[in-house]
Amino acid sequence: MNVGVIGAGYVGLTTSCVLAEFGHRVLCVDKNHHKLNQLKSCEVPFYEPGLQEMLERNVKKGHLSFTNNTREAIQSSEVVFIAVGTPPLSDGSPNLTFIQQVVDEISQAIEKYTIIVTKSTVPLGTNEWMDQALTKKVKPELFDVVSNPEFLKEGTAIQDTISPDRMVIGAKNEAPVQLLKTLFSFIKAPYYVTTLTGAEMIKYASNVFLAMKISYINEISTICEAYGVDVNEVAQGIGADQRIGPAFLKSGLGYGGSCLPKDLQGLIFAATRKNINTKLLPSIAEVNDQQVDVYMKKLEEKLGSLNKKRIAVWGLSFKPNTDDIRHSPAIMLIERLKEEGADVVAYDPIVKRVNDTLFSHRDKYDVLKGADALVLATDWQSFIDADWRKVKTRLKGNVVMDCRNALQREKVTQAGMCYVANGQQRSN
Repeated sequence: MNVGVIGAGYVGLTTSCVLAEFGHRVLCVDKNHHKLNQLKSCEVPFYEPGLQEMLERNVKKGHLSFTNNTREAIQSSEVVFIAVGTPPLSDGSPNLTFIQQVVDEISQAIEKYTIIVTKSTVPLGTNEWMDQALTKKVKPELFDVVSNPEFLKEGTAIQDTISPDRMVIGAKNEAPVQLLKTLFSFIKAPYYVTTLTGAEMIKYASNVFLAMKISYINEISTICEAYGVDVNEVAQGIGADQRIGPAFLKSGLGYGGSCLPKDLQGLIFAATRKNINTKLLPSIAEVNDQQVDVYMKKLEEKLGSLNKKRIAVWGLSFKPNTDDIRHSPAIMLIERLKEEGADVVAYDPIVKRVNDTLFSHRDKYDVLKGADALVLATDWQSFIDADWRKVKTRLKGNVVMDCRNALQREKVTQAGMCYVANGQQRSN
């Protein structure tokens, strides 16, 4: 099929590359001039494993191309995916400016029957609004609006797109559902067909549930520590229950990135609009916001005042296998350390610079020289596999604080260092 994708961020570019990989002809739109030049030069503007090679392969085959002309993409496509950003406003509500612009452009460009598919995460009722807005300007027989939320994770975006756990489709008519099943014939996941708003709710509820699991295990971690219990063992025992599952039961600095914080606030805002006073949802964010304090306290217990202490931090991205630093707990921790007067030096294998004062040093071992402590803030595999005897020779002090419960305590302590984590401190 001929497919248009509006927006070349994580969702839009991954969707474009995967559809092109399976033989569809994809025209991807982005209005950012610099990003568009990068894409036309076969350069992915962010880090995502495997995406660079897939992009190059499909541009070379002629399956994938890029433009800043939304009208061209709409008129040349049978299916148009909307994958523009919906960043949060100050009140927690998503900013729909880009969605509104796209709807306006579609209303002016559409000439033949086209399926308009919303991939962007949007507030409840947005697809209904889109359908009504287009109906006022376009003949109803020329379009169908469909909600098809994505569930990809940064770092595994390609695999999550090709082999998702499920496909969710919100639609008013059966015809576009069948056409999308044909478009995604390479996907063998079960389909869940619902209303337009039902699909939006599934997306919000899914991400908020994941955030809840993270905050839950972080609270359990603090209780475990008070009673001398290893939270890792508890998480394994909990996760073995098929009703719960092991995913997202890893205690640490908390969640970050662009999705979970934004979607949690978006769902709280949606509830508020209907005069619903939620109790659980704000608590999820409150627990997450406290995690940096937990680790700051632990470090101060080992080092005393942090003023003029040199702290080496491994990791800047909000999670491994991505260069995304949005709402990164690692950076939040670094900022707190700086507020206390600490001299912070950092290393990340992918993120090279955050700002003029926070950037990645050349080598994970060189950054340790003269440091009073090492803080693992992002659990990249290269950090987990570190040579801890080499770490010991570089550090001035002997404290290793594991903010992701990712390291093997024995390896760190056998190298002669003090291992600090949350929920793993056993008491006699």
